[in-house]
Amino acid sequence: MEIFFGTFTSDWEQRRVALLHEMSSSGRYASAEEEMRKRLKQLAQLGSAGGGGSVGGGSRGGKGAAKGRGAPRAQASVNVAMRPMEARLAAVANGSQPAVVKMASYGGGARVGAMLNYVSRAGELKVEDESGRILDGREDLARVRGDWDHLFQNRAESRDIGSFTVEIVPSAFASDEAMHELVRSSLTSGFGDRRYAYAVEKNGDGSLTVQGLVVLRSGQGERLTGDAKAAAIIQSRYDTSAAARDAEVKFSFQGYGNGVEFGASRLRDLVERYQDLRDDRGRQIADEKTASGLVQKEWRGELHSRKSRDVMHVIMSARAGTDVVAFEGAVREFLAHQFAGHRYVFSMHDPESDPKEKGEGGKRPHVHAHAIVAMKSDSGDRIETTPAVFREWRAVMAEKARDHGIEMEMTDRREFASPPAFTRTQVQPVNREGRTEHVGTSEAAQARYDAKRSGRRTVPKSDRSRQYIIKVQDSWQKIALASGDLQTGSYAARHGEYLQSGLLATQTETSAIVIHADFGSNFRTNLITLEEMVLEGQELRETSRAEFEVYEKKVETALFKLERSVAPEDRADFDEVASLARDFVNQKRELVELYEQRKDALAEQGVEEPRDALRDPASAERDAAVVKHGQAVVDAGNDALADIDHYRDGLDRIEAGEFSADRKEAMQAGLDQAIEKAAQLAVEGNSYIREVAENDADLQRAIGRVDRPTAVPTSTAVVTVEQERELRGEEEDRRPLDNDAREANDLAAALEATNRLQNHLNKDREAAQRSGETTRTDPAQQHIPRLDELEREQIEQKERDRDDRDR
Repeated sequence: MEIFFGTFTSDWEQRRVALLHEMSSSGRYASAEEEMRKRLKQLAQLGSAGGGGSVGGGSRGGKGAAKGRGAPRAQASVNVAMRPMEARLAAVANGSQPAVVKMASYGGGARVGAMLNYVSRAGELKVEDESGRILDGREDLARVRGDWDHLFQNRAESRDIGSFTVEIVPSAFASDEAMHELVRSSLTSGFGDRRYAYAVEKNGDGSLTVQGLVVLRSGQGERLTGDAKAAAIIQSRYDTSAAARDAEVKFSFQGYGNGVEFGASRLRDLVERYQDLRDDRGRQIADEKTASGLVQKEWRGELHSRKSRDVMHVIMSARAGTDVVAFEGAVREFLAHQFAGHRYVFSMHDPESDPKEKGEGGKRPHVHAHAIVAMKSDSGDRIETTPAVFREWRAVMAEKARDHGIEMEMTDRREFASPPAFTRTQVQPVNREGRTEHVGTSEAAQARYDAKRSGRRTVPKSDRSRQYIIKVQDSWQKIALASGDLQTGSYAARHGEYLQSGLLATQTETSAIVIHADFGSNFRTNLITLEEMVLEGQELRETSRAEFEVYEKKVETALFKLERSVAPEDRADFDEVASLARDFVNQKRELVELYEQRKDALAEQGVEEPRDALRDPASAERDAAVVKHGQAVVDAGNDALADIDHYRDGLDRIEAGEFSADRKEAMQAGLDQAIEKAAQLAVEGNSYIREVAENDADLQRAIGRVDRPTAVPTSTAVVTVEQERELRGEEEDRRPLDNDAREANDLAAALEATNRLQNHLNKDREAAQRSGETTRTDPAQQHIPRLDELEREQIEQKERDRDDRDR
């Protein structure tokens, strides 16, 4: 019997007839399936050439096939997109229902069986595949997994969280807090910067057994495997750390898992088993809610969890009372159009045929369909899942529903001022009878859930959404004016008012936010200006009264600008800043008065005041650094180190509760950038930063990271240093001085500088003694050991330079 496929207008009908024909003619399913694929490719090519058959054959083996598949679908999308907004909204106002197509979940190939078992109610409901074949019973469903296996990546899930045990040799502890300090020190030495939670058991022999969970991925991207090999790595790191001197520790892993749900579940189990559960920062995890929040809010971003996306679970819904047969036909056409070339199955759930009871989540009042779709087609194409694609799904579903006599339209939540939907990870079900009830996993999630369930009217705040809403509002207004039906006009007018009030509220809120944002921006700008003014005051060693008054006016101007940009709720913070700034200015005023008194006293005695008198220890250290490294090197190094100190101070204030914790992430990012910048300067030759890095572990590590990729062989580095020294020697050799003369000049310069500093300090000490100061608080007296050190370093530097030139 010859089959004319052109007589079947629907793609799914063509595929079903082709399959049945081949199965009846050959009697062998495998060969029929293979032949069906070839026929489908031919149908796709015929359809692309102008035939009325397939909208996508599922083959991209050739260029013609690719174009053939894309053209009909692109045309369908254009037709849907060109449906006027007013027509859609008018239809909704007249009673059309919105199209609902939801992405429920993704899964790996190993989960196909469980997903099929769910949608078929353990084989009790009929399941239909992409060819229209009905799968009856569990045996047919079980074969689907094997038929789709070649489409699966079978990618292993990432190992995100590991369960560990640590044994600590007997040791005496002064208190429980000391014990926890030792435990955290041991765990951190092995795990590094990974997040973890733990509980401690005290054994009879005095030893400790620590049970806990650890995030297997580090901040640098290293992921442990959570097995014996990973335990050996951790053990080796601990054994070579400084903490190994304090206690003998043995690490082991008992298992691992994927994702937030696994971590939250395991952490809740630990809460039930132990009374004192703590995290890596020493905070107690008192209850299950805190445990879940720790994993979902703090650990989630560090997991970088990966799961294989071989199949997806899609749900299509309609209102209660919708014709089940018509909706089933619409779903069938939607799946055939949208997922042509892909393997899929679907099953209808309606309250009449659903074998699952209400208390178990069955017999929902609305009719809906579940579809399990393979993400990869036979030709290797993968389904894209983006907001634009989801919008297209709803448009196609609405079109197919209208073709089957169901009034349905594609809608956008912005058109009805509807709140955003909540996700599966934001809520957890508490009652599945009828409409499932949930509770939020956090306060923000609960607020989102409440807004959605209560139908609270909300309007997005982005500029793009506001422009879209203005067009929607105009369409509602036109519908209300043009409609002859009172109910339709009232519906349109009411939704137009929703959008209008939402826009007004958003504008008011946005204005407040803009003021607050401007306040934040101006506040930061003015605060930085004030900080610069204060730092300028730190450079005022000796200045005249007129110069100080100019400086004082600058500070007051900066405070005035800062005060104007402060919101009422931040007034207390401003008062504190202003008080500190004015206290600093008052101290500088007292210093200026002291300078004036000293100058008057010295003028009466006929002694000239040295320009650099009363220099503080910081200035002396800076002078020493300049002598050793050079002015430009020290200035560049100080600028970089000042940024590091600024961000570290901010983080310390955040930890102390002085600043909001919301700024911590930005502060940490700024600190990382500042450290990297300083490390780059050090690698490029800033010897001053390298000297400071000897006492700064973070800076040392950053220099190591920056220096490692650009490291050169030792011999090359030596040659480079020797070349620089030779060039420096050549430049000095160009001077009309021999070695003896040059050494004499260098020694004379060193002695002159030393004598000049000593004279300044002697005069400073004498002036201080005349003003009644004691040597105990005399800065000059405190500088004498430092002076000897500077003199010794300067002479040693000259000797090294002379040796280099001789070589």
